[in-house]
Amino acid sequence: MLREAISYSIAAGESVRLVQITDPHLFADDEGQLLGVNTANSLEAVVNTVAAGNYPAHFMLATGDISQDYSPQSYHNFVRAIAPLNLPCHYLPGNHDDPRVMHLNMQGERVHGEQRILAGNWQILLLDSTVRGKPGGFLAAAQFRLIEQAIEAYPDHHVLLVMHHNPILAGCAWLDQHCLANGDEFMQRIAAMKQIRGVLWGHIHQQLEQSVKGPAQDILLMATPSTCIQFKPKSDYFALDALQPGYRLLELRPDGSMLTNVFRVPGERFSPDKDASGY
Repeated sequence: MLREAISYSIAAGESVRLVQITDPHLFADDEGQLLGVNTANSLEAVVNTVAAGNYPAHFMLATGDISQDYSPQSYHNFVRAIAPLNLPCHYLPGNHDDPRVMHLNMQGERVHGEQRILAGNWQILLLDSTVRGKPGGFLAAAQFRLIEQAIEAYPDHHVLLVMHHNPILAGCAWLDQHCLANGDEFMQRIAAMKQIRGVLWGHIHQQLEQSVKGPAQDILLMATPSTCIQFKPKSDYFALDALQPGYRLLELRPDGSMLTNVFRVPGERFSPDKDASGY
């Protein structure tokens, strides 16, 4: 049965505006570091950069790997860290999250773990691509049913699909081992659904935009930088990038088109361990 969506009232003709942050990899201890980067500090810097931009967002999406150590406190730390943005936050799990611990501790008046959002002419579906105990992803039959049932219920709404894992290869051999295992099936199935306008994810700690042909118009595929460390694009072997932590802004227009940009923390405040060979 299709569960009730969280709805936002958007004025006729107005775009839906979103902030996406992803892969903060927080610890219970605010001094915790991932490959030389204090992840609490880097998330705070991203939040401050978002706030300074004054983007009039309706809500934000947090697309997994909230925690690095699976601790309840890491999720409390995340909710505290995003509070200055004063935005509703919709989250989904990544491979570094324990979904049960996550749902129990990602708590707040405006923090939501539901999978469906209705806003203006858009329906946003937050999919669970995680496989317990594995870094790679897989989209189970229940997630495909959610997509189909949601579109059947609101056939006139444009659809943005959101998940953690990359459904297409990123071009990094070491990282693409951990992509969405049934990504080809996913791409084939969504290509037949005229309502789907975009797919958004995290996981690969780098920026990617690519369009693929859909039945009505192109489907925009988007990956977003992490709020902590960045992986070097097009590298067959594990390599870190010196680019700063980032986030994505999206404008979902009433006609189904989208505007989106990635922004990064200014300066050169965060420098990962250049000698790291993995994590």
